[in-house]
Amino acid sequence: QVQLLESGPGLVKPSQTLSLTCTVSGDSITTDAYYWNWIRQPPGKGLEWIGYIAYSGSTSVNPALESRTSISRDTSKNQFTLRLSSVDLEDTAVYYCARIRGSIDYWGQGTQVTVSS
Repeated sequence: QVQLLESGPGLVKPSQTLSLTCTVSGDSITTDAYYWNWIRQPPGKGLEWIGYIAYSGSTSVNPALESRTSISRDTSKNQFTLRLSSVDLEDTAVYYCARIRGSIDYWGQGTQVTVSS
């Protein structure tokens, strides 16, 4: 059974950098052909794909967020991390990590992040 667990601060101030970590169990983040994603859902809105880090270590980021986003991994801990800089109120959302191979097959439970001064 694959499990993903998001962790990080629930409250971030405007202009700061948000950092979230997804800890994976039951599978290795280097397993061939899997993509490890970050997705968010602002209040009252739909899901927004943020980006992924692939099994190979390559990354891809939503062009709308690319200038502020980085995704990295620690294979020794089987974790991957999202950093979103210069946050503002519109970055308030539930953030999810998810595994994708063609489609999403496992999600984390999500973590609420609120941007507020």
